[in-house]
Amino acid sequence: MTEDKESFPQNFLSDPLRQHKPYIPGEQPSSAERTIKLNTNENPYPPSPSVGDKAAEEIKKLNLYPNPKSNQLRKVIASLHQISMEQVIVGNGSDDLLNLCVRAFADSNRSVGMLDPSYSLYEVLASIQGAQLIRIPFASDDFELPLKKVTNCSANLFFLTSPHAPSGRAYQLELLDSVAGNFNGVLVIDEAYADFAQQNAISLLAKYPNVIITRTLSKSYSLAGLRVGYAMGNPSVIQVLDRAREVYNLDRIAQAIAQAALEDQKYFKETKQKIIESRIWISDIFAEWGWRMIPSATNFIFCKPLDHSGTGGAQIANSLYSFLSTQGILVRYFPQNKLTESYIRISIGMPEEMSMLVSKIKEWQHQGQLK
Repeated sequence: MTEDKESFPQNFLSDPLRQHKPYIPGEQPSSAERTIKLNTNENPYPPSPSVGDKAAEEIKKLNLYPNPKSNQLRKVIASLHQISMEQVIVGNGSDDLLNLCVRAFADSNRSVGMLDPSYSLYEVLASIQGAQLIRIPFASDDFELPLKKVTNCSANLFFLTSPHAPSGRAYQLELLDSVAGNFNGVLVIDEAYADFAQQNAISLLAKYPNVIITRTLSKSYSLAGLRVGYAMGNPSVIQVLDRAREVYNLDRIAQAIAQAALEDQKYFKETKQKIIESRIWISDIFAEWGWRMIPSATNFIFCKPLDHSGTGGAQIANSLYSFLSTQGILVRYFPQNKLTESYIRISIGMPEEMSMLVSKIKEWQHQGQLK
């Protein structure tokens, strides 16, 4: 090698990767730590009991490659949403599908659009692809959809999260219909949290060939550790995504477990209802305290905490976030944006975890009163 070892591998990097900043996930404590983990929107309940037997069956077949296109799983997904199998593609988590969308529809000449703030992975994927990123800012911390700005956006590919993250606000189907019908590009509606909402956008697939909807089994099906997601769209669009897909992108255990979880709709509905009930319970408490909350259609609450004197703001939110961390309770804080710096995001945990959270917040408020 003639290159200076000190400069390796920097001198060989692709141009997009030279300035690239990786995605930073929420904190993942070690298994030895005793924590209440309310920071990454995981489902607090275990997956369907039926997945254990399926996993045991597939372990005996690990010498064999999985179905390369996850056909049986795609059939189950298609049946669940009453669409054709040709409208479904599966991946290693919905992040894999988002990546396929960027691979297929973005490059140095084709830009990517997103709401700001929103899921920060969109920016990461655009950066790796060398695509220009167009941010559409919200007008206020109500996080209402800036409809005209989105539809007039010149991006070739636009990511629209509904329900929105990190606010939790769901956008009405009529608004999404208007975006899909007026946006001159590929519209990806990221429905990672749609199972907790009252509406979804699946009906738009029959009207608009430019719409792709992504889903994950991490949140509502308790499979965050397995990494399974899927996308739905016009068959011609799914064919394009399939061309960009890595072969065998979902292992046979993941395919079998995902199928079992999707087929157990009784368990899915029971656990989802428990999460919604806990969300309502904690929301009512925060409302009594006078905390501002964005109406949530997800498995988390985005709230503006107040101290003992009724004061809120970035310093107060950071204070509560830091205090809870010292107490072994992990929540999420987003100080990078003016619209989010006064809020914290709290995932819905088990009822006893939410009770402990309330107790610790009261302790934080009391400590502030003593100062």
